[in-house]
Amino acid sequence: MPKFSYLPNLQDAFTPLSEPQLAILERQVDSEQPDPTVQSLFNYAWGLVKSEDKDDNKQGIEILTSIFKKEPARRRECLYYLSVGCYKIAEYRESERYINVLLEHEPDNLQAKSLKNEIGNELAKNSLIGFAILSGVTAASVGLASILFRRKR
Repeated sequence: MPKFSYLPNLQDAFTPLSEPQLAILERQVDSEQPDPTVQSLFNYAWGLVKSEDKDDNKQGIEILTSIFKKEPARRRECLYYLSVGCYKIAEYRESERYINVLLEHEPDNLQAKSLKNEIGNELAKNSLIGFAILSGVTAASVGLASILFRRKR
């Protein structure tokens, strides 16, 4: 059965909230202590993931992970948002792991498919960069060995 609730596109994660907006979300969570609502935590976590600060992103991922573990009804959303958060901090394998679990349960989810495609593109790009670096190091090593070999003669 398809789910119709809103999931943001990946680009939304790269549109940060203003500092005052993020502060409002944080104050909401603080005002509900010692037991903030799941929705307040979720909103704050998403605000942190959208931040331009990697430490904020990681804190948002930690909050989403906690919600995922404690609130079975929010797991679907958490999987998607965790995947987006990990993508944003360039943890592509972890991002892929989360989105694959979501797609196991919702194979027709268009936003999840789109995110999986973007993750795949980044993984492929990183593989090519790694291959290029390895090739360059190998070529430099062979060149250096060749020079050293010639000098010994």
